[in-house]
Amino acid sequence: MRRHSCFVFLFCGIFLSRILGFPQTNTSIDCDSLLPNYQAEPQTAAPPYLISVSFDNFEPGNEVQVTLEALKDANFKGFILQAREIEGDSPVGTFKITDPNTKVLECHNMTNSSLGHANSDVKQKVTTTWIAPRDVRDLQFLATVVQDLEKFWVGIQSKTLTPTHSESVNGTGKSKRKVCFESIC
Repeated sequence: MRRHSCFVFLFCGIFLSRILGFPQTNTSIDCDSLLPNYQAEPQTAAPPYLISVSFDNFEPGNEVQVTLEALKDANFKGFILQAREIEGDSPVGTFKITDPNTKVLECHNMTNSSLGHANSDVKQKVTTTWIAPRDVRDLQFLATVVQDLEKFWVGIQSKTLTPTHSESVNGTGKSKRKVCFESIC
């Protein structure tokens, strides 16, 4: 009888939490569509989540702090976050881990191109650092946030970020770049 009790306890501890809880991995949210692989439909009401960024403009190599936060009394268990060019369909830039509740993901064969949940713990907020790539246009951060297996929001957007140009500007706001005539500077 004692062996039966140990087996039942072990079974419940290992398998029951995986069956009833939110999946531990991000394989359940598609990198392209950002849709979870569930039978439920996405929520159509305004999401109780906000994506905030530390800068409106960026240059290649800039580190931008990105925060995904629940509003009011909401929380979440899972998510995927990407930066995409406006009208783009694949992630740009890379993420660095700064929060133990997050992990980087590979989407479109690009290492660290997406960020997801590292566990199924209830979260109010996660923060990360995104590193801007070269040669991108205006972009937004997009997220899918999963509250539970029946309730999730897809396509949550940040404000638009715009790339800046590396030319220096003087105190009058005019560019200090040289003007070349006939290819002679």
